[in-house]
Amino acid sequence: MTFKARTIIGLVGLSVVDIVIPIPIVGLIMIFVVLQKPPWFLKVVRELYEV
Repeated sequence: MTFKARTIIGLVGLSVVDIVIPIPIVGLIMIFVVLQKPPWFLKVVRELYEV
């Protein structure tokens, strides 16, 4: 399974959890990413948009 496919599956899973649980988990993760700028997020973005 490619990295892009695993990332999409993960995002779909987070979206389903976000629908079931009234706490906006995806929103909380995005706030964390914007405020903390973790190194793993930059790696994920680079791997997704690698040409």
